[in-house]
Amino acid sequence: MGNGEAIESYVPARLDRMPWSRWHWLIVISLGATWILDGLEVTLAGSLGGILTRRETLALTDTEIGASATFYLTGAVIGALLFGYGTDRFGRKRLFFITVAVYLIGTALSAFSWNFASYAFFRALTGAGIGGEYAAINSAIDELIPARVRGRVDLMINGSYWVGAALGSGATLLLLDPNRFPIWLGWRFAFGIGATLGLIVIFFRRWIPESPRWLMIHGRNPEAEKIVTEVERKIAAAKSSAVIPTSRDYSDLFTTRIRTRTHTLWQEIWDAIVHEHRRRSFLGFVLMSTQAFFYNAIFFTYALVLMRFYGVAEQNVGGYLLPFALGNVLGPLLLGHLFDTIGRKQMITVTYGLAGILLALSGWLFHAGVLTAQTQTLAWTIIFFIASAAASSAYLTVSEIFPLEIRALAIAIFYAAGTLAGGVGAPLLFGWIIGTGSITALFAGYLLAAALMVFGAIVEAWIGVPAERRSLEHVAPPLSSKGL
Repeated sequence: MGNGEAIESYVPARLDRMPWSRWHWLIVISLGATWILDGLEVTLAGSLGGILTRRETLALTDTEIGASATFYLTGAVIGALLFGYGTDRFGRKRLFFITVAVYLIGTALSAFSWNFASYAFFRALTGAGIGGEYAAINSAIDELIPARVRGRVDLMINGSYWVGAALGSGATLLLLDPNRFPIWLGWRFAFGIGATLGLIVIFFRRWIPESPRWLMIHGRNPEAEKIVTEVERKIAAAKSSAVIPTSRDYSDLFTTRIRTRTHTLWQEIWDAIVHEHRRRSFLGFVLMSTQAFFYNAIFFTYALVLMRFYGVAEQNVGGYLLPFALGNVLGPLLLGHLFDTIGRKQMITVTYGLAGILLALSGWLFHAGVLTAQTQTLAWTIIFFIASAAASSAYLTVSEIFPLEIRALAIAIFYAAGTLAGGVGAPLLFGWIIGTGSITALFAGYLLAAALMVFGAIVEAWIGVPAERRSLEHVAPPLSSKGL
């Protein structure tokens, strides 16, 4: 099929009408494994923060611990932009394997760090792989999952990050126990877990097809139709009692009219993001940056807070993360369906606003000195039950409100911009605050994070997009459909 040829395709409509099946569960498991890796990585880095300040390890300072998190996030920003463009240009599936390979190399090398500079560089490389995954995975989720359940599935997959967080915290309890492993060795084994799980992810990814929507746009509609037909056949065989429409039963389906293309010009990308969809761009930036500051401010330094202000031993920090991680997992699981039923705009507004209010309240209790390590963890667990759904909805939003041709790059841009504006500075700022030992300064930091989340809620209420149960092509028509 030639470049610029006008076609009509039923591929998007056929994907949206599919009943939920084992094939969809395979997509969820295969793509969710990525966020398990990300959660594992961030948790390991957070839990190891105290250990890495010791002389028998890397002898890092509190500021260097915060800076290493900043290097990780900076790497994620660069990886997101680089691989995000590649995902739109060369396909979702091809980038799946490149990004996970970069992650594997980075996390394996982290285990062999010998000083701050080497550790920071290897963490940046690891972040680059994970950052690239954000664009490839979120675009694939939205393009493969039926519209009626897209919100809950997206939140569930992004929330699986915290399964990795729980695994990481449990692993550190074992690996950082000096009775089992010497201090200088246990932290190195911890990073080996991430590399091992990465190999498992590659195994699962083999069964995920290229996005039929991407194939359709890039002049490969016969391949897209073949993939959809094969999936329909498998679903029909597995669900003999269900009524599965035949591949030629198109009477009630809408068609997507496009002109095929090999790539999208930078000028067209700029016009779409900066001019045509500027309100959506502002929304995406605000949602991504506010949740990034909120999360990174607390999560990258939670170990230091427990150690400095509550006297928790560094080898026991991981145990306090388990209930915290559980709240983050349950939030998207239990609240996700409401984003498809009540609606995106209403639920994003509520979760952002409530998360901010609860953090301000817990910050006040912390400042008043009435919390213990256990009650502080309980407070964080409750807050992030709500905030996890809010943060996941930010990724959902930026992945479904922009046209197909620039979906992955849009995710990358707003992830990068949000992380730079709201995330990169947060670990450095809070690492410095905690290093001063000032309870008042830390309370002020928490109030800032809370205010940003409330601001995100206000912006969502103002210009949020009601995308629930709507086809991606209806939420944001393809750029290549203009004039047809």
